[in-house]
Amino acid sequence: MYLRNAWYVAALENEITAELYPTTLLQQAVVLYRNRAGDVVALEDSCPHRRLPLSMGRLVGDNIECGYHGLTFDCTGQCVHAPGMNKIPKGAVVHSYPAVCRYGFVWLWMGDPVRANAAAIPEVAHWDDPTWGMNRGDAMELNCHYLYVTDNLLDPSHVSWVHQSSFGNTDIIGKPLRVEVADSGVTVSRWLHDVEVAPFYQQFVRFKGRCDRKQEYQMRFPSHAIIRAIFTPAGSATDTPPFHEDVFLMDSYNFITPVDAETTRYFWFQMRNFSPGDEAVSALFSRDVRAAFAEDKAVLNAVHQGMKKYGSELNLPLDGGPLQFRRLLQKKIDQENARRSE
Repeated sequence: MYLRNAWYVAALENEITAELYPTTLLQQAVVLYRNRAGDVVALEDSCPHRRLPLSMGRLVGDNIECGYHGLTFDCTGQCVHAPGMNKIPKGAVVHSYPAVCRYGFVWLWMGDPVRANAAAIPEVAHWDDPTWGMNRGDAMELNCHYLYVTDNLLDPSHVSWVHQSSFGNTDIIGKPLRVEVADSGVTVSRWLHDVEVAPFYQQFVRFKGRCDRKQEYQMRFPSHAIIRAIFTPAGSATDTPPFHEDVFLMDSYNFITPVDAETTRYFWFQMRNFSPGDEAVSALFSRDVRAAFAEDKAVLNAVHQGMKKYGSELNLPLDGGPLQFRRLLQKKIDQENARRSE
């Protein structure tokens, strides 16, 4: 069900302190905390003795003491103290997950620790560009399978119905989609020429009248989406610089973390080519994006229940990108499972 040799967002960086923070990723219970050096520690949240969650214990210096019988584990998951015993049991060890803080998130590598490479964390373009602004989102929890979220994030067409008052409008209904497949994932995109500016963007674009609009939805393995938006005056469409002087550019970063088969956690933020450091613009951006994502949440929660009850008997041409991504992801999962069983 999950690709394990990959990075997933486990928490917002500011959520992890010198207190025990329990969470779940890929159906694995994990406890996070910061050691005295300020580094994030991530351990399996289960004492190997009687499986009490370690998060129900306490920190003793940089170590976790189990709240049941006092077995104590260091930052690597090794037991370093077993009260009343002369020798620490061989099986007294818990799994440790590589952790990296980047872009305001805590990322965990959920597979073989030897294969963890921080360079595989998605790169955020313009992160350090002082001419670009950013609005930071939060962690949204959805009561649905994570693949319904990846479907949604590879589907530019849904905005005309789910987001009629924000990202979509009738001008863009039925326009053809382009699907591209790469080693990193799947991209679905389309140029929309001489269309109305959708409601959300009207408050930010710096030109009057109709526009050329690019929708580009990238879904990278295992489940990270980068959605790029270009709005430029009608007749000036281009994918690359030089852009029209009034072009609106937005990169939306969406990091999808499966919790279990019924629950997904969704982390996000947006980068924009205007109003750097303007907190009022950032607050407005976040408010309106959060409202649009709440529309997605209502739909996806209902889709999950509907699919559990009825299954699916119909695919449409617009499902080409999501179906390609699912097939390729499953192939990677199967290959990973085959290597594990060798």
